Amino acid sequence: MPLIAPDVTAAKRLVIKIGSALLVDRQTGLKQGWLSALAMDVAEAKLRGSDVVLVSSGSIALGRKVLGLGDGALTLEQSQAAAAVGQIRLARAYEEVLAPHGITTGQVLVTLEDTEDRRRYLNSRATMETLLGLGVVPIVNENDTVATDEIRFGDNDRLAAQIAVTVGADQLILLSDVDGFYSANPKEDPTAERFDIVTKITPEIEAMAGDPISGLSKGGMKTKLLAAKTAVAGGCAMAIMEGSTPRPLQALARGATRTWFVPKGDPQAARKRWINAMKPRGELRLDAGAVTALKAGKSLLPAGVTEVTGSFGRGDPVAILSPAGEVLGKGLVRYTVAEARAIAGHRSGDIAGILGYQGRSALVHRDDMVI
Repeated sequence: MPLIAPDVTAAKRLVIKIGSALLVDRQTGLKQGWLSALAMDVAEAKLRGSDVVLVSSGSIALGRKVLGLGDGALTLEQSQAAAAVGQIRLARAYEEVLAPHGITTGQVLVTLEDTEDRRRYLNSRATMETLLGLGVVPIVNENDTVATDEIRFGDNDRLAAQIAVTVGADQLILLSDVDGFYSANPKEDPTAERFDIVTKITPEIEAMAGDPISGLSKGGMKTKLLAAKTAVAGGCAMAIMEGSTPRPLQALARGATRTWFVPKGDPQAARKRWINAMKPRGELRLDAGAVTALKAGKSLLPAGVTEVTGSFGRGDPVAILSPAGEVLGKGLVRYTVAEARAIAGHRSGDIAGILGYQGRSALVHRDDMVI
């Protein structure tokens, strides 16, 4: 039975990565016409009911042109200065092309630390969920103005994959300067064959990856494979396609050449498996009412917690117990053990008075829980 490729028009939550070479011309700067056409694709996706996140390269490329830094290699300090100048122009460019479609944009700047640290990860996830819930299209980029090599993703392919997993996207589209994944570099080997669909990233597949083609982009096929590994492990399908054509998403929907990497499950199931594999750092014992609420798909509120044990920080995994002490499931807690003990048994509206600041209403959100 032939494999069926994902349908981009059916995506519930879509992450689109835009490479520098697609967005910025070395001589003329921002490719305004291409960006305006992409905005039409985003608007159509929104009309279909899809949430959309854009992970965009281009801030350094834009900034270095404004600052007259030329085409040579930049020092870390020059790259950060170029990013500072370019980021504001990049954000403004997206705002200007999406606003006519009635779409509000928001800028989100992240570093590798923000996704590796569970507390920061949960904060990022909550912020992104709120933005998407409000209909905003987040424009995500690495925070190049402060990131050093030790805390960098290093390329926006892997950043896009991590963002896709963070927001629970079901599809990630890498708009690139190549039209898919090949058995060898097609510019060097005329016998190279393109894969339509990859169901498993084997050592043989990894050995086929080549080096960057574009002088503007940092991500070659190796980084795209790393991105694909992250995406499919999180239940997200990923496509690599040549993105310079106007309306690239429309072209993808109409059968443009591409390579799809397909996962075995969906994002929610993958996330639940990830949480379930964690070792609990503490326990939350519930009353009967809270157990009923959780089984109905609700979040765990402080009012339903009767006892807090263990030693945990924000974002750590905890076991969730019944009134009799039976393990019902696991979850990522949004408060430290001291904070959880202080607010246990209290209404969410009382949190600010108890802790001295307005915290999150749920002790464990339903999206961060396995029951």
